[in-house]
Amino acid sequence: MKEYSTDSMLEWIGYFCRKMDLIPEQIKPLDICTKKKNVIPFVDSHRRVLVFANQTSPDLFYDFWEAGLGELDVWCGYGDTPEGEIKTEKIKNLINNRIEGPVALLIVNENTRESHRIGIRNENFTRGPIHYVCKEIRAIIMSLLAVDTEDVICIVSGESIVIESAYAVREGMIIAVEGDMESMRSMEENVDKFGVQNVEIVPDLSEKSLKGLPKPRLAFLVATKSIESDIQNLLALNPRMQFVLYTLELDILADIRTLFKIYNIKNMEVIQVAVSKIKANSAFVAEPSPWIITGEA
Repeated sequence: MKEYSTDSMLEWIGYFCRKMDLIPEQIKPLDICTKKKNVIPFVDSHRRVLVFANQTSPDLFYDFWEAGLGELDVWCGYGDTPEGEIKTEKIKNLINNRIEGPVALLIVNENTRESHRIGIRNENFTRGPIHYVCKEIRAIIMSLLAVDTEDVICIVSGESIVIESAYAVREGMIIAVEGDMESMRSMEENVDKFGVQNVEIVPDLSEKSLKGLPKPRLAFLVATKSIESDIQNLLALNPRMQFVLYTLELDILADIRTLFKIYNIKNMEVIQVAVSKIKANSAFVAEPSPWIITGEA
């Protein structure tokens, strides 16, 4: 399977810089030949992305079009090094073209804002069996998670947090634990809808389900009555696990305080978040007010 070397990628970057009168800092390279990466969110949030792809992503043009990026311009250069004529097209005109070898794609998205976006609107998610937390509270949760681009995070029953985290963890992985078939189905639909490739969906925290997956540094849990066994399983994965927990129930909050003492989870902090909104029709809406608990083993 043909891949791009560092030298050939640099050669392509130099070629497009000369052709389009750019400097290297204006082009964001993304190699997806050997590792699943979030190419659609990356293109959606950068003006010029140079994607290095091969036959491991045969339907990439169709994936872009399905994600609503069909109107973007793309320059297609085939092969290891720049040779011959480089053609430009709208992505929508290439959806039937399968990628069968190395190709360098310069995709131009001039109308985007180059920023990391936190707080996806709830109506953008595929509806599952649970009520998604409002985007303002989700932004606070993301702030508390403070993820790194190469993090591995385990998220239990937090579909919308999975998607937000997958955008932020571009080089790492999100392990999404969804315990029932309906939740797993909607999680799979959201992963496809948002084009995040770094999400691994598992049914539980058992050794069998997590076999072969990297060790998470951080865990986010929507706390339920099974919280103690969840904490035990996560500490077995990483004895220095960092925790962010979410609950609406006062009795579970009391249990968490006790469990943190039992399992020697330090630096516990508890905050309660209240969000109220006035709609355009002057209707007052109060969102549920969860407790968010942090601690580290």
